[in-house]
Amino acid sequence: MPIAPFLKLVRYPNLLMIVLTQVLVKYFLFEPFKLDVTLDGLGFSLLVISMVCLAAAGNIINDLHDTETDTVNKPHKLIIGNKISEKAAYNWFIALNIIGVGIGFYLSNLVGKPSFTALFIIPSAFLYFYATQIKGTVLVGNLVVSIMVAMIIVMVGIFDLVPAITPANLSTQKVIFLILVDYAIFAFLVNFIREMVKDQEDIKGDYKAGYQTLPVILGRKRTNMITFFITLLPLAGVLYYIYNYLYDNKIAILYALLLVMGPLLYFLVKIPGAETKKQYHQLSTLLKMVLAAGLLSIGLYRFILI
Repeated sequence: MPIAPFLKLVRYPNLLMIVLTQVLVKYFLFEPFKLDVTLDGLGFSLLVISMVCLAAAGNIINDLHDTETDTVNKPHKLIIGNKISEKAAYNWFIALNIIGVGIGFYLSNLVGKPSFTALFIIPSAFLYFYATQIKGTVLVGNLVVSIMVAMIIVMVGIFDLVPAITPANLSTQKVIFLILVDYAIFAFLVNFIREMVKDQEDIKGDYKAGYQTLPVILGRKRTNMITFFITLLPLAGVLYYIYNYLYDNKIAILYALLLVMGPLLYFLVKIPGAETKKQYHQLSTLLKMVLAAGLLSIGLYRFILI
């Protein structure tokens, strides 16, 4: 199989972002605060590999069941059927799922929490269910994908912090874990908004495929306004953080204002009047950059709190 089409199929930039996010959590949030952790370097590497495999498998099954809409929405980017056969793609989907869940089973037993295996099986099943059954259902598919994005952040805490909690370290572990939860909520909201914008961008193909997405049902203008009001939530969250936690750190404030709040405000200005595929694509890219900037800010906590 040609490597370049395969890397595009699994969306390798997104996979690299998963790796970077989890590395930042482990080595730029947990380590500087000398937290009690469970996973050593090898265990953490296996966790990252597992998450990458499951995400890659999800991207493959998504494209396998998106062929009809992709021929309309992005024919120039169609990989399955052109550069990679459906059989090969499906085999990779199965293999990556087996690797991801298998590693998850091993890690769950390694940290003494066998029930945690479900945290790998459920995402794998949901991503398949999303691509094959609920992708075109109003908001449900968007919610599933956004929850999966949020889980990438908290999984490090669940496997590294939670098994190491004792009565003596509970308060410290809890504070850092709650920071992860806040980031997960931010990632969920921004990705959910982006999924709504992508539905706008792909409305023609979705309509042809019979998908019942929000733009197909309500139209672009109403969906624009719903997106506008939902965007106020992550914006309010960033403002809250700046006011309560970053007020005495100029670098962190500038980072949040320029790379997160500024783009979100620009998005709010542009989304009500968006109409064309090009405009929605630009706004989707902007939200992707906001999400990346938000996640990368995890690396600033060692300078803010220490």
